[in-house]
Amino acid sequence: MDVFNWSYAAEVFPTIFRAMFVTLGITLAAFAAALVFGLVLTLLRRVKFKPVAYLVHGFIEFVRGTPVLVQLFFVYFAWPMVPVIGFKMTAVTAGIVTLGVHYSTYLSEIYRSGIESVDQGQWEASRALNFSKTKTWTKIVLPQAIPPIIPMLGNYLIVLFKETPLLMAISVNEMLMTAKNLGSQVFSFVEVYTIVGLLFLLLSYPSSLLVGYLEKRMNNRYAQKAKKVKKEDVIV
Repeated sequence: MDVFNWSYAAEVFPTIFRAMFVTLGITLAAFAAALVFGLVLTLLRRVKFKPVAYLVHGFIEFVRGTPVLVQLFFVYFAWPMVPVIGFKMTAVTAGIVTLGVHYSTYLSEIYRSGIESVDQGQWEASRALNFSKTKTWTKIVLPQAIPPIIPMLGNYLIVLFKETPLLMAISVNEMLMTAKNLGSQVFSFVEVYTIVGLLFLLLSYPSSLLVGYLEKRMNNRYAQKAKKVKKEDVIV
C-alpha cells in the first residue's frame, strides 16, 4: 500500500488551492487592519495626557501577553454575550479582527522604533517652520520613519500568514480546515496535509527572501547615507 496516493492528491489539490485564496485574503485584511490600528496605538502612546498613554500601554501588554487562540475564542464566542456593546460576527470577520488587533500591538512597537529613529533636528525644524502637527507627521516624520521598518513589517506579515490555520478553531474554511474536511471524508490525511504544507512553504519562503533582500538593501542605503554625512563633516 502506497503511503502517498498521487491520484487522490491530484483530485483534492484544486479544492485546497481555492481555499488558499481565502487564507491570503484573511492575511492581507488582518495585516491592513494591524498596520492602521498599530499606528493609532503608537500615536496614542505619545499623547501628553498620561492616563491615555498608560491605558494604551496596558492594552498592548495585555494583548501581547495572552495567546491568539484565547483571544479568538473570546471575540467569536464570548464577545456577542457582552451586554450593550457585544455583537455577533462571522467567523471570517472575527478572525480578521482578532489577528489584526493582536499583531497591531507588535507593529506599534515597530512604528515606535521608526519614529524614535527620526533625528531630533527634524522635529525642531518643523517647529521652526511653524508646521502643524498633521503636516509634521505626514510630511516629515512618517516619510522618514516608515521606509527603514518595512523589512520588519514584512516579517510580521509572513508570521501572520503562518498563523491563519488557528482560524480552523472557529470553523473558518481556510487551507487547513479544508484539508481536514477532505481528509475526513476518506480517512486519508497524508496527501491533504502535505499539499497544505507545500503551499505554505511556496508562499512564505519567497516572501522571506524578498524581506531579506529589502532589509539588506535598506541597511546598505542607510550605511551609505551615514558614510556620506560623516565624510561631509570631515570636509567641513
